[in-house]
Amino acid sequence: MSMPTTRSKKVLGAAALLATSAFMLTACVSNAPAESAPTTGAAAAPAAAGSNAEAGEKVTIGFSVPAADHGFMAAMTDLAVETAKEYPDVELKVAEGTNDVSVQISQVETMINDKVDAIVLLPFDGAALTQVAQKAMDAGIPVINVDREFSTAQSSRVTVLGDNYGVGVSAGDFICNELDGKKDAKIGEIPGIDSLPLTQDRSRGFKDALEKCGLEVSNRVPAEFTVESGEKAASNLLQAAPQLDAIWNHDDDQGVGVLAAIKAADRDEFFMVGNGGSANMMREIQSGDSVVKATTVYPAYQAADGVRVARLVAQDKALGDLLDIEIPRQIVLYAAVVTKENVERYLPTAFES
Repeated sequence: MSMPTTRSKKVLGAAALLATSAFMLTACVSNAPAESAPTTGAAAAPAAAGSNAEAGEKVTIGFSVPAADHGFMAAMTDLAVETAKEYPDVELKVAEGTNDVSVQISQVETMINDKVDAIVLLPFDGAALTQVAQKAMDAGIPVINVDREFSTAQSSRVTVLGDNYGVGVSAGDFICNELDGKKDAKIGEIPGIDSLPLTQDRSRGFKDALEKCGLEVSNRVPAEFTVESGEKAASNLLQAAPQLDAIWNHDDDQGVGVLAAIKAADRDEFFMVGNGGSANMMREIQSGDSVVKATTVYPAYQAADGVRVARLVAQDKALGDLLDIEIPRQIVLYAAVVTKENVERYLPTAFES
């Protein structure tokens, strides 16, 4: 299916980072010049495959993600589609984004019946999609699991993830440093969908980081990764907590609603840390007069990297800068912290909420 063009501006900000990612995942067999590449020993094996950037055997990749109902997921889809266009040897079959688990299962079953060469799957619910992913793997179709993990590692060939535990630790460390020994500080937390393992990992990392400086979450109200749910959750949290020192919001898209609730409540005695790396939250940080003081980066180009990895797996290639002749089982992306000091560096890579 063809993708709409109305969201095209969301992919432009990530162009620089996509270029870097493309180099890392597909461009090279070795960073050394060809004439100096080793010709003996273990290091010679990956080099024999030639440059991964060169067109290879034509492969068809199935692609299924949840509905693009907020900026992060829209950017996920758009960046993946744009990435596939870079390769003349890739045909990307994009299923319509859906938050209906049964529909997403049927999409994957169609891809299996169509005998695609690989599947990039960002499940709405990892546990619910595990069985059909395993069915694809059993049919000899490698599955690249993105963002929301399956129940078993065997149900995918490769998993591409943001560092969910790491973003929690990064947010907690930032709050600890900002509060600098204030042992009675009141900390609020607004997670996303609580049933998802990624949310649980984020909260666990946050809790562990706060414990190191003697703090804990005093008020916690989950949302659902949407603007509307963020506003409702933040309103409930603010009503329950007349005094706060800091808030960690798990998702910058729902953060738009969180900020609306904060403004409506006329509260500014605390600072807020976001997560996701959206452009609007970075602009809040940049302004210097917002409660938003930082956000952690949860990359929107995971699915794009998934497409690159799927191409390599389907063509039986490896990551050339590694000695391993196989693609790694898991790729975890770094959880950077964006503050006023470094926001200029990260803003060009951000997505729009």
